[in-house]
Amino acid sequence: MRVIGIDPGSNVTGWGVIDGLGQRQQVVEYGTIRLDGKEPLPMRLHQIHAQLVSLIQRLQPHEMAVEEVFVSQNVQSALKLGHARGAAIVAGAQMGLPIAEYTAMQVKKAVVGYGRAEKNQMQEMMRMLLNLDKKPAQDAADGLAIAMCHLNQRQWHQQTLPAAILGLQRGGRA
Repeated sequence: MRVIGIDPGSNVTGWGVIDGLGQRQQVVEYGTIRLDGKEPLPMRLHQIHAQLVSLIQRLQPHEMAVEEVFVSQNVQSALKLGHARGAAIVAGAQMGLPIAEYTAMQVKKAVVGYGRAEKNQMQEMMRMLLNLDKKPAQDAADGLAIAMCHLNQRQWHQQTLPAAILGLQRGGRA
């Protein structure tokens, strides 16, 4: 299973692609889409969409995972983040990918074990878990973490769903 994880942003969008098979996860590629904050927002959204479509075509992920928008005190920032997230989701949908969404707290808990982990902890954990030579850039580390979170969730569901079905077939409760 190959997953692309997206950490959307109107100035920097992080992404990471991971292949996962059971407990084994391997980085395919990761990086950031850096945008000129002086460009009008519609142009930045177009660039996010176009670059993600290109990445999806080249790297052929099976699914996409995107970080959900958190509500902050700065409403304008939250709206821009929501627009960037929308551009990413449209790119995935256009390419026919199933799309999952996770909160930052879910991602941190899945990867670090603590929902309020700091950014540098996430970077270091990605370096260690994925055997990278150096810590990835912050936004790229978040993209990798989102992909890893999704792979972990898929694996958990694959392990627990058959057990629940088996329990129902035996007359038990799931």
